[in-house]
Amino acid sequence: MDFDALCALGARVGDKLAARGETLAVAESSAGGLISAALLSRAGASAYYFGGAVLYTRRSRRLLTTLTSDDTVGMRSSSPPYAQLLARHQRERFRASWGLAETGAAGPAGNTYGDPAGHSCLAVDGPLQRERLLRTGQSERAANMLAFAAAALELLEQALDDAPR
Repeated sequence: MDFDALCALGARVGDKLAARGETLAVAESSAGGLISAALLSRAGASAYYFGGAVLYTRRSRRLLTTLTSDDTVGMRSSSPPYAQLLARHQRERFRASWGLAETGAAGPAGNTYGDPAGHSCLAVDGPLQRERLLRTGQSERAANMLAFAAAALELLEQALDDAPR
């Protein structure tokens, strides 16, 4: 997927959020802001996009969220429970209809937890909860970032399609 295709996907998801009158808050890590960029590429995004944060380090998590060390006891980043926590936190903090989170290892090497490059955990929190583990099998950083962002938006789109109106 290239950036233009990612923006088209973001616009399609934005259209669905706007049609439903629902809102979104995002937490992303290894996607590096691409999820938010794709959602914001649609004119009128302020109707559904409440905000987001690139939580690339523990320091950024401390500064950009209200999560404490106690909130993450027994969790590690780049895990499904951590992604779900971030999605729920963003939804609640922004008082949004939906929260979307991504955390992973873009590459070219894996992370300190032993996950390979191309590993990403994605989560949606809202009227429905969804999560997905993605392993691209690639070490190319930019391609993984695009793949992570696309997979997160696709997960949200599936949740929107499945959620009652």
